[in-house]
Amino acid sequence: MKLQTKNLFDEIPTELKEELFQTVAKSSSVTIERIVSGGHITPQGQWYDQEWDEWVLLISGSATLRFEKEENLHHLKPGDHIMIPAGCRHRVEQTDNSRKTIWLAVNFIGS
Repeated sequence: MKLQTKNLFDEIPTELKEELFQTVAKSSSVTIERIVSGGHITPQGQWYDQEWDEWVLLISGSATLRFEKEENLHHLKPGDHIMIPAGCRHRVEQTDNSRKTIWLAVNFIGS
């Protein structure tokens, strides 16, 4: 097996019509994704409602998350991370318009 070094900042399109989701690594119980946003938000009236726990790390840019059962918004800057439990409805209210927002999401599918 040939080992390969890759960089999370490589191969990011200049223009993004929609958020870019790419699997970085995967096993039977965990999927790790790179998500790239460019001013994207969750469409009005829609919520993410996953059947698995998800840990999210903001690598670059900025973002604001809203959780259905919380009044306060979560403003994220590079280095901030949050564990989102399964069934916790949430949405992206804002991502940076001036530069790409890069997320690393670890989805615990088999837990």
